[in-house]
Amino acid sequence: MTDYRFDDIERRWQERWAAGRTFEVTEDPARPKYYCLEMLPYPSGDIHVGHVRNYCITDVIARYKRMRGFNVLHPIGWDALGLPAENAAIKRGVHPEKWTRDNIAGMKRQLLRLGFSYPWSREIASCDPEYYHWNQWFFLRMLERGIAYRKKAPVNWCPSCQTVLANEQAEGGECWRCHSKVEEREMDQWFLRITAYQDELVDDMAQLPQWPERVLQQQRNWVGRSHGAEVDFPVEGGEPLRIFTTRIDTIFGATFMVVAPEHPRVEEFVRGSSDEGKTREAIQRLRGQDRRARQAGQVEKEGVFTGRSATNPFSRERIPIWVGNFVLTGYGTGAIMAVPGHDERDFEFARKYGLPIRVVIQPKDRALDPAEMEAAYDGPGRTVNSGAFDGLDGGEASRRMTADAEKRGIGRGAVTYRLKDWLISRQRYWGTPIPVVYCEKDGIVGVPDDQLPVELPKDAPFTGEGGNPLEKVPTFVQAVCPRCGGPARRETDTMDTFVDSSWYFYRYLSPHRAEGPFDPTAVRYWFPIDLYVGGIEHAILHLVYSRFWTKMMRDLGLVTFDEPVTRLFPQGMVHKGGEVMSKSRGNTVAPDDMIKAYGADTLRLYILSVAPPEDALEWNDQNVAGVHRFLHRVWGLLDRHAATIAGETRSPVPAELSPVARSLRRKVHQTIRRITDDVEERLKLNTAVSALIELEHAIADAEGALAETKERPVFREALETLVLLLSPFAPHVGEEMWERLGRRFSVVDRPWPVADAGMAREDELELAVQVNGKVRGRITVPAQAAEDDVRRKALGDPKVEEHTRGKEIVKVVVVPGRLVSVVVR
Repeated sequence: MTDYRFDDIERRWQERWAAGRTFEVTEDPARPKYYCLEMLPYPSGDIHVGHVRNYCITDVIARYKRMRGFNVLHPIGWDALGLPAENAAIKRGVHPEKWTRDNIAGMKRQLLRLGFSYPWSREIASCDPEYYHWNQWFFLRMLERGIAYRKKAPVNWCPSCQTVLANEQAEGGECWRCHSKVEEREMDQWFLRITAYQDELVDDMAQLPQWPERVLQQQRNWVGRSHGAEVDFPVEGGEPLRIFTTRIDTIFGATFMVVAPEHPRVEEFVRGSSDEGKTREAIQRLRGQDRRARQAGQVEKEGVFTGRSATNPFSRERIPIWVGNFVLTGYGTGAIMAVPGHDERDFEFARKYGLPIRVVIQPKDRALDPAEMEAAYDGPGRTVNSGAFDGLDGGEASRRMTADAEKRGIGRGAVTYRLKDWLISRQRYWGTPIPVVYCEKDGIVGVPDDQLPVELPKDAPFTGEGGNPLEKVPTFVQAVCPRCGGPARRETDTMDTFVDSSWYFYRYLSPHRAEGPFDPTAVRYWFPIDLYVGGIEHAILHLVYSRFWTKMMRDLGLVTFDEPVTRLFPQGMVHKGGEVMSKSRGNTVAPDDMIKAYGADTLRLYILSVAPPEDALEWNDQNVAGVHRFLHRVWGLLDRHAATIAGETRSPVPAELSPVARSLRRKVHQTIRRITDDVEERLKLNTAVSALIELEHAIADAEGALAETKERPVFREALETLVLLLSPFAPHVGEEMWERLGRRFSVVDRPWPVADAGMAREDELELAVQVNGKVRGRITVPAQAAEDDVRRKALGDPKVEEHTRGKEIVKVVVVPGRLVSVVVR
């Protein structure tokens, strides 16, 4: 027997694929296309098995689709700009570009060793000027149309390091480097007007039937489109205070109001209050709390009474105005009417500060007593304690109350959104330079297209102190105004790296094109992406930004469609020690040692076999040896018969088959059908691997009876089918075995096997027989047995008769292929 030398086999085929440019593709209108993509990796170090799982999923699909006759594009690149590289420069004294390029080289080596079917000529890296050139070009087009604009916005500022910090660098309100308390400062920042597309981002979800609902729901929540009403509450000695509510039907239950600590009228409300000094101190403390923690509800609800009151315009009651940390200026009007009887957040606040609770919605099944309530009631019911609006359901009450507010001139129906414009300014070096200059005469001036790209200077200092490194490079900062020719100052902010990843999948189509960001003809052929695989953590941000970017490009006339991705598949994360595998947590497992011990094909098969791809996976490599033994068994089967099969004249399968041969053929075609369904429709790659193992067992069991008989063609068919079905999962050994079987062309270019429904049909079926819902027996019947025959056999089964004797048989239902249900009394 020839040894299964996986290292030699895998390296040889990787070299042959590279030399033959096996996975390089071009547009071919004569063939159907399939664009298969995983989210591009950030080159922060070595690949770990969490990455491998993601890439194995798409590689199986890409290879399978190619065997189904599709022209498959399956590219890879690098999301190569961003904060980690700059942090590494500060900590290690290495330039961000060198750190990034070294990591790309290492990760690429690992990907090549795993045998993924990437067309490497299309490789991109977002840190290449030829890539971020087009980030800048897009920015200028958006600037021309008012989509890109500049305004003041709060940033995290470290007073010790004298620099702006990203949110990730200011977690817990402390600087990641010196642990000083972080301050919030207002600074000029660049934004993209994503809110211009907020309705489309929700409404166009109707075009995404193959996206998981949980992803779409997260995006709906992030956009936060809410239909409700704005209502003005009169304030003593001042202008009315406007609130937004989605539950105007509960307005008679509003017993106090709460405004955000940052609300512009807070100063007005506290001025002259009885304890003004302490009130101001309390409000300042609330403002100092982490805004993100407040938004996420991760801080205890706190507030302070301003000393002022408003009037509920419906109940006519005077109600106090409070400042509370759970209200934010970024949503609605920054002020709320608090209805503690029917909002849990308001309920908790009212209980804490002894504020009144009133029930204005009563459920049908019980009467609510505010004194006995342990939580707010936010379910359906009818209005009570609501004056002329009593006895209405929620929807009707909302319509009538909104109409009444409009008639009286105190409110109107309104729609609000949580989504805010995309702040893209980053005060750091390793990002795309924003292509504008500031001229005293002409103001903000975009860099002309023929001067792009504005490249990052190589000589920026990296100390972690004193602000943005780009500000310390005079040759970068000092510029000439392209409009008047006078002196100008170049913008030193760089773009958020989500800009890079919002359109990269278009650049794969023409990665070195100098005339534009992509070739329109290629886009018309390849888009939309047919399958996009990545983590659920990208449900918002990346996936929303990329949808926005496509819509923006549509409005620029660059594409003709609304959505870039047809099917989204969020793969489950790999965990170790109960936590998601991550370099920052120090719990990663590199694939290199497993490849050295067992080979890339074993690792690929194993990581796909242990759980459904959409489920989270706790890493455990104890069973990897079992998958390796499976490949050894398949190798052994082929090794014993490959030479004979390769040299023999192919004869047809005999018309009459023995039970063993008939059983093996049935198993072959059942396996083809099962794996095709698992890969094509359900992406249940773990059960596909199980089916491969079952087929190998069936072939091994039939080997002695069939291999050297006139029924050998059945055995040959089974072996060839096993190799074809295995090849997308374990491509190196698949290629090697296909060649040893005497086949001339690469297995990836062979047609995928097609199941014969007749061959896959069982001769006999075992059916469970239930009596009044409980299984009382089992019968074996011919697969094509008539229903009457099945009924007779079921009722004649001795075990079934024990439970039907002396009873009236009401009905007998035959569920084809599954069971017989008998109802007696």
